Amino acid sequence: MKTYLDCIPCFFKQALEAAVLSGADNKRQKKILDAVGMAMPELPLSASPPEVARVIHSIVKKITAQKDPYAKIKEKSNKLSLKFYPKMKKKIARSQDSLLTAVELAIAGNIIDYGVKNSINVERELDRIMNEERSAIKKERKSIFNYPGFKVALKKAKNILYLADNSGEVVFDRVLIEEIKKFNKNAGIVYAVKEKPIINDALLKDALIAGIQKYARIISSGADAPGTVLSLCSKYFLNKYRSADMIISKGQGNFEALSDSRRPIFFLFMAKCPVVTRHMKCNLGAIILLANPKCA
Repeated sequence: MKTYLDCIPCFFKQALEAAVLSGADNKRQKKILDAVGMAMPELPLSASPPEVARVIHSIVKKITAQKDPYAKIKEKSNKLSLKFYPKMKKKIARSQDSLLTAVELAIAGNIIDYGVKNSINVERELDRIMNEERSAIKKERKSIFNYPGFKVALKKAKNILYLADNSGEVVFDRVLIEEIKKFNKNAGIVYAVKEKPIINDALLKDALIAGIQKYARIISSGADAPGTVLSLCSKYFLNKYRSADMIISKGQGNFEALSDSRRPIFFLFMAKCPVVTRHMKCNLGAIILLANPKCA
């Protein structure tokens, strides 16, 4: 997915948010915004939003000398999600279709990222979504919530690559991975996180806190963009990416980075920005389980 003009104000907002979290004073915040303004003409619209965001956040890190401005937020997100883990397991146990419920919950976890950026009450929203998710999904077009296709692909899969999105969400991912292992006991699962801190994206530490290692092998993508930008990934990761017979791509950033790929990807995310909703031709807040349309 390319970068749209509407994305540019969002990049400045991201830069300011990260600057504030880094503890930068007004003078340094202004310096950061000036540097972002100088960088923007050199960043082509043909680049994906995660590629541009990586450059923006590298500017913030350089000027503030803070490698991980979102560290405290990530820690809080993980603790909150672990608190919800028993509730999710009970919901799944009561469900007539435990895999579908796990998919719903994994996508619902995407609200944590939205909360980070919009100051909503994440705990209240998660409670609401856990109660209303099924009714919301019934309203989505089958073209953007393709659960039957997901089940067919999952049943056949031998090597699954699961691309993580954000901290906190990793606990919701664990719930889905647990159900995947029940649904297809023979499938091997590799769970890919970011190599270095970028916004609130999941790192190895977050995956371990969530307990992902009990059900999947955790690797790094080798990159530090807020999305799986293949040109930045390690050779080791790319080998896993090319050899996987099913890829589960979590989050909007991974969709933005990989929407032009021709690999067998299922994109799981919540459409959280107007640019993406126009691109997808869906409503804001839409629940997405999209089989890659470019994969024949």
